Amino acid sequence: MPQTILVARNGRGRLTITLNRPDRGNAFDQTMLDELGAAMAEAAADARVRLVVIAAAGRHFCTGADMRARGAGAPAGLTLNEVLALIDGCPKPVIGVVEGGCLGGGLGLAACCDLLLGATTAFFSVPELRVGVAPSAELTGLLMRAMGSRALRRYGLTGERLSAEDALRLGLLHEIVASEALANRLEAIEDNILLNAPEATGEFKATMAGLSLPARAQLFPQGGTPRRGLERSAEAAEGIAAFKEKRKPAWYPAAD
Repeated sequence: MPQTILVARNGRGRLTITLNRPDRGNAFDQTMLDELGAAMAEAAADARVRLVVIAAAGRHFCTGADMRARGAGAPAGLTLNEVLALIDGCPKPVIGVVEGGCLGGGLGLAACCDLLLGATTAFFSVPELRVGVAPSAELTGLLMRAMGSRALRRYGLTGERLSAEDALRLGLLHEIVASEALANRLEAIEDNILLNAPEATGEFKATMAGLSLPARAQLFPQGGTPRRGLERSAEAAEGIAAFKEKRKPAWYPAAD
């Protein structure tokens, strides 16, 4: 039984995957990556599944990588990029539902969804540089595709938060929906999707992937991408230490 996600089906073909580490802001550790990847692979192969919803328990959608889990000696499993590839390449429509924070790698999860709904509480950020880590080329490409390179330059370089309204303006979010109205809105979207032929839907998604920029082959090259360790540089070591100790990193200059 999964430890970090909840999986539920309804009678019409909707599979809902709920990230379930609310005490950690749904930050992903290796177990969550493995379980989320396995659930997406099963959904893609199951003819009974017509659409997938990715949501989260608690206040936040996903606050990125769990920094406290780094260096814990967990066995190697799926990389974040491999999980993103499974979401992005799913032949079924994937709907993301964001409430609260959607940060870093969590924003990558959201950017892979075909349709992204945000509650009024949703906010977004690309904070990697603040902990001494440059986002991977794959994550950068996904975010460029989702929000545009010009916007990513600003928000990647500043680490500023985007509100739900900012995300809607940039095209990252498709709709803002009040939290209490999300269930009804999902049902309406589900009904529209179910009017479409399943095989034709998968073909349309594959065609879109072949025409998108950056191209999917660049984002997810054959054979995968090398595993990137967050602790490889001195900046990353200092940034992660500062995050854990809730202090400013050493490169932050004191005021005059």
